[in-house]
Order: sequence, then structure tokens, then C-alpha cells
Amino acid sequence: MRLRRTAVAVLSAVAVTSAGLTAAATAATAAPHASVVFAAPAWQAWTAYAVGARVAYNGSEYEAVQGHTSLPGWEPPNVPALWKLATGGPTTPPGTPGQPGAPSVTGTTNSAISLTWGASSGTVTGYRVYEGGAQKAQVTGTSATISGLGTCETHTYTVKAYNAQGESVASSQVTGTTTGCTNPDPPGKLPGAPYLYMGWGNPPSPATVMDATGVKSFTMAFILAQNGCNPAWDGQRPLTGGTDASAINTIKSKGGSVEISFGGWSGNKLGPNCSTPQAFAGAVQKVIDAHGPAVVDFDIENTDEFENYTVQDRILNGLKIVRQNNPNVKIVVTIPTFKTGLSAAGIRLVNQAKALNVPIDNYTIMPFNFGGTDMYQDTVNASEGLKSSLKSAFGWSDAEAYAHMGISGMNGKSDQGETTTPATWTRIRDWAKSKGLTRLSFWSTNRDRVNGGGAPQAEWEFTRITAGF
Repeated sequence: MRLRRTAVAVLSAVAVTSAGLTAAATAATAAPHASVVFAAPAWQAWTAYAVGARVAYNGSEYEAVQGHTSLPGWEPPNVPALWKLATGGPTTPPGTPGQPGAPSVTGTTNSAISLTWGASSGTVTGYRVYEGGAQKAQVTGTSATISGLGTCETHTYTVKAYNAQGESVASSQVTGTTTGCTNPDPPGKLPGAPYLYMGWGNPPSPATVMDATGVKSFTMAFILAQNGCNPAWDGQRPLTGGTDASAINTIKSKGGSVEISFGGWSGNKLGPNCSTPQAFAGAVQKVIDAHGPAVVDFDIENTDEFENYTVQDRILNGLKIVRQNNPNVKIVVTIPTFKTGLSAAGIRLVNQAKALNVPIDNYTIMPFNFGGTDMYQDTVNASEGLKSSLKSAFGWSDAEAYAHMGISGMNGKSDQGETTTPATWTRIRDWAKSKGLTRLSFWSTNRDRVNGGGAPQAEWEFTRITAGF
């Protein structure tokens, strides 16, 4: 998975440092009150703001935390990496109710989702349920049923209390899916597992993300080589006893599972540093013994592994040993793609896996950084190209090929500036489900903050979508 490309990295770094300000940004969306008057000037687009500058927006006062020139869409509530609520500034109109307690789903049917939540403090006239900015229900109690939905649809809601003074801060989000899904999960399907990288980008607590989104699995990145053929997190953090091991333990303690990813775009990798398939498999075994992953993911990229056929064969032969010693651990390879299908190196890898009888459970492509213009259709076309390569090599039917396929995307803007929006990612997920693909991931949970991928999105929005896989 490619990391730290300049254009995306700059904006991502701005956004991912803002985890502690997210609640403040949410609070800032409350309706203004006529009696609130600010000395600060109104926020404007195309304006240079220095650190400490104050502006008024939508009934609240904000202070700039980074110098920048504002752009449309960078309104203070939308970009908490750039703005914080000013000290002493009201977060809601005076006299409005307190924030409702976290909502939960209490029931679903083919056409409805039922919710409940904790009561707000203060004087409460009632509650409004929102999906994005659209009101979906208004009730006087602390439960509601949103009806008129389609079968097998996923929806995300927030709740606001209201009275004559205005609305409260929105509750935390809750996601539910209606019943009636007709496509059963194919055998071997893996839970949606976004990448989580504890060595970069203000890594979030997996417990926080799991509670907010319902996601049950993460792909932990990356195992690299340290002092030869020795596995270490990022090639430098200890295999056990550090932040990575702590995150894995947290995920498992909450009933989740982990995939562990080896390699990536950059860094000192095991493939070139382990001189034989046996040595490579031995390094992988140390990781499996330490963490007990459900899946091992081999992110084979770049000229040192993907396009170096000696190393490619070393990895493939090593995977045969890994399977012999760990029959219950799934094996995934993640590789680059063109918009129409695999490159020569990718086709070669698939054909060699067949020739060497390598037991790979899933072939995942990375449909980005490939000159994409329509990221949904380009991803579908690339996946169909992978399907053709798998059918040609293994003689599989369409269904068999799809059942050995996965997609690993990138939220927001890619290194090349391609943009995948939450709506596009939802379409990609739904296409993958409809065809019976067995893996869905994206880079990365670290970037999955408010506008953290360089394009408009809510906090953990791509993770929430991926959890619906």
C-alpha cells in the first residue's frame, strides 16, 4: 500500500491530527440563536487565516489552529484540523437540551430500522432523527422507527434533542441494515477489514472505531524485515509488547479478528531479505505464533517483490509452507492493477501460483493510482480483469473466481489525486457483495477522519461502510 505521497500526505496529516477536536466540530453544527452576537468576522472562502484568527460561523465562534487559505467546503465545522471552537464560545444556543445518549439499533425488518437512545438533560420538547442532513423522524420519546426503506439497505443516523430554543448537539452515529438480503455470503468470506497502521497518522484506538462503526476486523500494517530475515512491525517496532500487540489484543478482547499484512509499497521487506522460501515461511511463522491472526495478507508491490520474479517465486513457495504449518489461517495476496486488469507481473503471479500449486485463498487488487477517472466503474473493470486472469489460470467459473477475489481501495484522494467518495465506496462494496467477492479493505483507518483523505467525509465513514460488507 503506497504511503506518504506528498499531495495526499499533507492534507491527510492535517486531518488526522484532529481526532480530539471531532466532538467540537459536531457541536458546531447546531442551529444559531438570534441573541448570539460575535465580535469575530464571518468566515469566508478564499481568505488567508493565520493561527489564532477568529471567525463566526453558523452561530459559533472558531479559532484557527493552523494557518491556511480557506476553500469552499472547508467551513470550520467540516475541518476540525484547521479550526476549533473558541474558548468560551457557545456550542449551542443557550437553553437548548443536552446531547442525547448514544443510539442503538433495537430491531430491523425488510423496510424499517428501529432505534433507541439515552434521554437528554435539560428541557426537551422531543427528538429528531437525521440521516446526514435530512430529518427522518420526529418523536417525543427516546425511540423511533424509520420506515419506508428498501430491503438489505444500510443506513446511518444521528439524533438531536430540541426545544423552543433550538437543537442540541448531535448524538454519536449508529448504523443499521434492513433485512431481506438474498445473496448469502460465499464460503470463505472475510469480514470487512480496513488497514490500521500503528506507526503513522495519529493511529486511533481500535476500540473507539469498533464501538462507533460496528467493524469487527482490521488489517494490521506492516510487517517488514529487521536486521535480515527477522520480522518486526515497520521493521523497527517490537513484534510483541508494543503498541501493535496492544491494538491486536484490544480487537480480540472485543470479539474481533485481525489480518496481518506483510510488505507494502516501501520499506525493507522480508521477501528480498529472506534467502529461501523456508526462511521466509519461518519469519511469517514467528508473526503467526505471536499474534494468532485469522488471515495473513502479503502486500506484494514495487520492483523489489512484485516485479522481481526471483523474489516473487520465493514468496509463493514460502506460502506453501505457511499453509502446511497453519491450515486454518487464510492466505491473501494484495497486488496492484491497471484499470482493465492485471499487469504482466500480476498475471505472472497468478499463473505461477497455479503452476506451483500455492494455496492462496484470496487475490485482492488495489484499484487506485492507476489513472482512474470513474472510480466505481474503473474498479469494476479492474476486478473483471482479475476475474478473467483467475479463470484462465485455474479454469474456474465466474462464481469460483469471484469467491477468490477482493478489493482494497483508498478513501478520499489517492496519491495520484483520484477521488473515492463515501457514495462511490458504498457502490463498490455493494457490487462486491452482489458478485460474491470475499474480501474488502481500504487504506486506511488512520485517514478515515473528517476529510482525512483529502475529500469530504464524516469520521470513520469508510470504516462504517466497510463493516457492512
